[in-house]
Amino acid sequence: LGDRTIIPADTAYHHFQNTNLTDGLTGHYNYLGNMGSPRMSRIFFDRRDPEPTIFMEPFSSFFIRPTEFNFTNSNVPYTNLTYHKAGNKVNGEERFKSYFSVNVNKRLAFGFNIDYLYGRGYYNNQNTAYFNAAFFGSYIGDKYQMQAIYSNNYLKTNENGGITDDRYITAPEEMAEGQREYESTNIPTKLNATTNRNHDFYVFLTQRYNLGFKRDIVQAENDTTPAKQEFVPVTSFIHTIQVERARHGFNSNDQVDKGYYQNTYLDPESPTVRDSTTYIGIKNTIGIALLEGFNKYAKAGLTAFASYKISKYTLMNMNGSPSPDKYNENEIFVGGELAKRQGKVLHYSIDGEIGIMDKALGQFRVHGNMDLNFRLGKDTVNLIARGFVTNTLPSFYMRHYHSNHFFWDNDNMEKEFRTRVEGELNIDRWGTNLSAGVENIKNYTYFNQKAVPEQYSGNIQILSATLKQNFRAGIFHLDNEVTWQKSSNETILPLPQLSLYSNLYILTKLAKKVLTVQLGADVRYFTKYNAPAYTPAVQQFHLQPENDQVEIGGYPIVNIYANLQLKRTRLFAMYSHVNQGMGTRNSFLVPHYPINPSLLKIGVSWNFYD
Repeated sequence: LGDRTIIPADTAYHHFQNTNLTDGLTGHYNYLGNMGSPRMSRIFFDRRDPEPTIFMEPFSSFFIRPTEFNFTNSNVPYTNLTYHKAGNKVNGEERFKSYFSVNVNKRLAFGFNIDYLYGRGYYNNQNTAYFNAAFFGSYIGDKYQMQAIYSNNYLKTNENGGITDDRYITAPEEMAEGQREYESTNIPTKLNATTNRNHDFYVFLTQRYNLGFKRDIVQAENDTTPAKQEFVPVTSFIHTIQVERARHGFNSNDQVDKGYYQNTYLDPESPTVRDSTTYIGIKNTIGIALLEGFNKYAKAGLTAFASYKISKYTLMNMNGSPSPDKYNENEIFVGGELAKRQGKVLHYSIDGEIGIMDKALGQFRVHGNMDLNFRLGKDTVNLIARGFVTNTLPSFYMRHYHSNHFFWDNDNMEKEFRTRVEGELNIDRWGTNLSAGVENIKNYTYFNQKAVPEQYSGNIQILSATLKQNFRAGIFHLDNEVTWQKSSNETILPLPQLSLYSNLYILTKLAKKVLTVQLGADVRYFTKYNAPAYTPAVQQFHLQPENDQVEIGGYPIVNIYANLQLKRTRLFAMYSHVNQGMGTRNSFLVPHYPINPSLLKIGVSWNFYD
C-alpha cells in the first residue's frame, strides 16, 4: 500500500563485523559453509514467507525484496562504499557494496546500488558468484508520492553435494592414518561439476495521490509573521505494481550424478543434465484510504484495496519434447486495513484480505500488530503484540516441478492453515528484551526425506521464547541472546531446543574521543538435532534421508574481532572459527557440509555526505 517506514541511516559499528556473515548477525542460520551459499534459519519464527519461486528463498542473505529496500531522502548527496575480504586469491571471499542517492529537490530523489559477492570456497566446487544492480527513485510531495525500484540479480552457485566422509573433519587421524590433518581443499566431495544459476529481476512501483486541505501552522502568541500553511491529506488513492521474472537452471556434468540421485527421468544415459524453469508474475493493487489525523476525531486510518495477480510458469516437458509445459494462474484478493501509526504511546494495525477468484478462492490472510510505549520511572517500556491467521495454498513450485531427477504434480494439495500469537516486552534501561509466541499449523507443507514436497494433514504446534539481556560494567559489555523452541512433531519439523549467542567486548573512545574502539569475542551454539539436509538438484533444504541420519549441533563457533570507527569510517578485523579442531570438531551447520576453517576477515565501510 506504499506505507513508508522511517529509519536512520546505518552508521552503527556494533555488530559491523557480522554484517556479511551468511549465518546472520547472531548466527541463527544454517548454511553450506561458503559465503552467500543457501541458508535456512534455525529459529522458526524468523523464517520469511516463501518467494514466488522457491529457488530464491535460500538466498535471503543477498536477495532483497521490495519491502526490505532502503530509500534515502537527504539534503546532501549520500554515498556508502563497503568492502569485505577474507582469505587469499585461491580460496578467499570478497564482497563489494555501493549505494548512492541524491535529491534533485526536497521531493525528488534517485540513486543506485551495486552488490557483488564472490566466494571462491575452501572446499571443492563451492564457488559463489552473485551480482545485483538496482536503480531506485522516490517523489514525496504533499499530494503525489511515489517509490520505484528496478532490481536485477544474477546468482551462480557451484554445488559439491557435501564431503564424502564426515571423518575428514571429525576424526582426520582415521582418514590420514594418524599422519596429519586434511587440508579442506583436498577433502573429496560428492559432486565436482554441478552448478545452479538463478536470474531474477523485478520492477516495483508504488504511488498514491492525496486529496486534502491547507491549514495554518500554530505559531507562538508573540509571533507577528504571516502564518505559514501546511497541507493536510484526507484521502489517498493508491496503486502498486510489481513485475517479476525469475529463471532457474541446474546444470551438471557429474557422472557420479547417477549414484547421487535416486531417479533420472530424462535420458538416463546422458552424462549431462540441463534443468530449467521460468516464472513471470505481474501484480497490481489499487486502494483508497481515509487517512489518520486530518482532524481530532480521525484517530486511525482506514484503507480498502483489491489486487490482481497473473503468474506464468514454464516447466520442462517430461515427454522429451523441446516445447515446455506451461501453467497460468490468476488471483484476485480484496481486503482492508485499520491502522494507527501516529503518536508516541499506542500504535496498531489490522489488515486482511480474502481471495475471490481462481487460485485465490478460499485463501485469506489476517495480520495484526500493536505496540504500547510508556515511561516507568526512568525506564522506557515497550509492550508489543503480533499475530496472524492465514489459509493459503502452497506455492506453485511446491505443487509442480519437472526436472531430470525430480518430478511432481500435486494438484490435490490442501491449503495450509496457520495461526500465530506473539508478545514482546522491551525495557531499554535494563537492556532487556523478552518475546514469546505459539503457532499452530495444519497441512504443513515441507520437503520430505526424498526432497519431494509433502503435506502433514495433522496439526503441528511450535512454542518459542527468546530472551535478550545485555550487561555493562564500565567499558565491559556482555550481550546475550537465548532462544528456546519446541516443535510438537520433531520428525516433520525438527528444531534445536536451545540456540545461544553471547558477545563479550570492551568499548571505549580514544584519540580525544574521535576514535571508537570495540574489542571482543562472540560465540554461537545450539543443541543437537536432526538438522535439514540439502539437495542441489532442487536447491532446497529437506528432512534427512532415513538411511543417513546425523545430528548437527553441540559445537560452539567462536570469533574474535576488533571494530574501529573514525568519524564516517568503520573498520573491522575478525578471526573466525578460532576453535577449529577443538572439542567434538563437529563443525557442521548442514549434514556433510562443514563450515570454513579458521579465517581472518577484514572489512571497511565509508559514508560520504557531500
